[in-house]
Amino acid sequence: MSTESTTALADGLTPTEEARRQIEICNACRYCEGYCAVFPAITKQKAFADGDITQLANLCHNCRGCYYACQYTEPHEFALNLPKVLAEVRQESWQDHAWPQGVARAFHRSGVAIAAFVILGFALMFAAARWLGSSGGEGFYAVLSHNMMVAIFLPAFVLPLLSITISMRKFWHHIGGKPIGVRASLAALKDAARMKNLSGGHGEGCNFEDEDHFTQLRRVGHQLTMWGFLLCFAATSSGTVMHYLFDMPAPYTFFSLPKLLGVSGGIMLALGTAKLAWLKPKGNKNLGDTRVWGGEMAFVLLLFVVAVTGLALYWAGGTGLMPSLLALHLGAVLAFFLLMPFSKMVHGFYRLASLVRDAQQKEG
Repeated sequence: MSTESTTALADGLTPTEEARRQIEICNACRYCEGYCAVFPAITKQKAFADGDITQLANLCHNCRGCYYACQYTEPHEFALNLPKVLAEVRQESWQDHAWPQGVARAFHRSGVAIAAFVILGFALMFAAARWLGSSGGEGFYAVLSHNMMVAIFLPAFVLPLLSITISMRKFWHHIGGKPIGVRASLAALKDAARMKNLSGGHGEGCNFEDEDHFTQLRRVGHQLTMWGFLLCFAATSSGTVMHYLFDMPAPYTFFSLPKLLGVSGGIMLALGTAKLAWLKPKGNKNLGDTRVWGGEMAFVLLLFVVAVTGLALYWAGGTGLMPSLLALHLGAVLAFFLLMPFSKMVHGFYRLASLVRDAQQKEG
């Protein structure tokens, strides 16, 4: 198979224009109609505006089954490679709607280097706080006071959410979204929770590793990552509620809600990201957007570092390793939140919005 970009094969076309060319051919063929949410959505239209192409691209989960089933891939003159061109459109939609836009483009070009630099920088900052002396609290608060943690992490949480909100507002307008109803939202959440579109055309999974091999491993990796992250977030939220509403400050015992949620979530997040990092090099790079491979891998590794350092911090909480591990973990968490609007983490928001829009279109 040629390693040329599909966008290069169609002279002078942008990824969106090339995607439109390929989608119109798919709409005439309809062989892959049952593969995922993309193809039923294609058949509902005859003409595709830029916003339609962007929405279809964000419905695509890059399972690649359609490519291996297609009779019009190279060396056919149509030269279809829908997974690749939709990946290119999808990536550009994240970058074009990101706020501020320039940061997203830089991260997608040099994500691993940026993530490593930011983690190290913040870790050194937290370590310096420890060297300046104890804050007088217990456990982690002996290294960094509760008030200092709040002062650092509250803006680091709120500002990325503001950035994502601005991005999603622009994206929703671009894809022609209507006022969001309960039914469409529930349908989208159900599909997202089950990772329905990673099940492949026959429910056997992706062709991510080998064209002749269906596997559910990628779907499982995504589910472990998603649910592990949500459990970790729930652990932090429960600790906040216990601290402020019930006057129950940390440290907490193992059988407390923050610890049970955090440890189980951390294990799931570590396993999920490890699986995704292992699978990514095994996939054919020419069926994705090769320009941002490093940025996508950086996102997975960043989440892995957050999970592993969090688990290590729990097991070494009463030892002399705790201050160093805490500095590294807090540095990774802070880097994750600040880079979240520009990393692949944001794809979850865009994909959910596209699923909601798809549900709206089904409702008529």
